[in-house]
Amino acid sequence: MNFPGMSGNTTAGAAVPAVPGMDNDPGVKAMKAAMESCAGKTVMSGVMGFGMGGLFGMFMASMSYDTPYGSPGTPGNSLQGLPLRQQLKLGFKDMGTRSYSMARNFGKVGALFSGIECGIEGLRAKNDLANGVAAGCLTGGILAKNAGPQAAAGGCVAFAAFSAAIDAYMRQPSDE
Repeated sequence: MNFPGMSGNTTAGAAVPAVPGMDNDPGVKAMKAAMESCAGKTVMSGVMGFGMGGLFGMFMASMSYDTPYGSPGTPGNSLQGLPLRQQLKLGFKDMGTRSYSMARNFGKVGALFSGIECGIEGLRAKNDLANGVAAGCLTGGILAKNAGPQAAAGGCVAFAAFSAAIDAYMRQPSDE
């Protein structure tokens, strides 16, 4: 059977020509190397976090009654007196603002955690639970640094515990 880019008369010892999309393709090798680097992992985590944060922010904004224009039924600063088109415009604007804010935060946390964890893994030359715990502690501390040393310590402990719980769950052997 012939595949595109391959001739039918290949011998056992002959080199297989590079087929786009195959593992021996230089483009695929370069892409894999970039994705396995710390920079690639950091960028991908940031992009994926941004996307997930945007979706999560959109969902949370649509469920929230807390708008800058007042809660439904409150007199004064409410959307109820406005035409439907204006209500929708202001509602979507608020949803976009909240989604973008949450997307930025998720992207920052994802990139920060992933980059720190990859750096720690490279320094320790091990892939174990301690990498995630240490990266979680550093990430939590960095994110809470502006609130003072007590908040940074609390952020360190909380994020390290969360990272340990998630990592322990993900490392469980599958039942298959």
